[in-house]
Amino acid sequence: MLEIKNVTKIFNAATINEKVALNGVSLTLQDGDFVTVIGGNGAGKSTLLNAVAGTYPVDGGNIVIDGVDVTKMPEHKRAKYVGRVFQDPMTGTAADMWIEENLSLAKYRGKRRGLGWSIKASDRAEFKELLKTLDLGLENRLSTKMGLLSGGQRQTVTLLMATMQKPQLLLLDEHTAALDPKTADKVLTLTKDIVEKNKLTTLMITHNMKDALRLGNRIIMMHEGRIIFEASGEEKQKLTVNDLLEKFSQVSKGTFANDRMLLS
Repeated sequence: MLEIKNVTKIFNAATINEKVALNGVSLTLQDGDFVTVIGGNGAGKSTLLNAVAGTYPVDGGNIVIDGVDVTKMPEHKRAKYVGRVFQDPMTGTAADMWIEENLSLAKYRGKRRGLGWSIKASDRAEFKELLKTLDLGLENRLSTKMGLLSGGQRQTVTLLMATMQKPQLLLLDEHTAALDPKTADKVLTLTKDIVEKNKLTTLMITHNMKDALRLGNRIIMMHEGRIIFEASGEEKQKLTVNDLLEKFSQVSKGTFANDRMLLS
């Protein structure tokens, strides 16, 4: 479903501030894979997601989604293949539009629209059923502006919006990092349920190593723009946080420099 082939991304090339963010990264996700990505500060995790989404053009290599080479495809055209949830709960939704209007935009994204009512009665009924699954009472607040919701409420709605059309690839960019622990756990549980129910191929960055180990069927660790460790299946299930720290030290010859991950 996703093939990343020898991808390179360099910021400020040929200057004193040159930074090789991705250094020949190759990664393949099979249909239904749920891969968690961890790494220290500046490891290239977010750059990798931005390269797949088309936010950053790559300097070398190829990116293929569901058999389509999207390497040169602009971000807005690539969006039909990708659903994405950002770290900032304020990103990905329209704050001044109602909940149902945001959901309608997601449902009809990329489809031709006529001059009829933008939200039909059948749509409204569907949105209510979807929101009921969140158990947040939002099904009774369809005409509430998104900007009035809490960060956790907004992030759960964003997750629904990103998965309504069952994208070929779901990208989660530390989507619980800005939430309190209790809300983050609820969003992660919802994420797991949605991914499993819809069999979505998923690439998730997280700063929490425990979450990286308990979610998904594969885990990769990045360092200085490279993938330095990967585990899946039974091997992943047996891993502990201490194992990950030891693996990082062995491969990188250094310590794990990410305070948020260590504190988590």
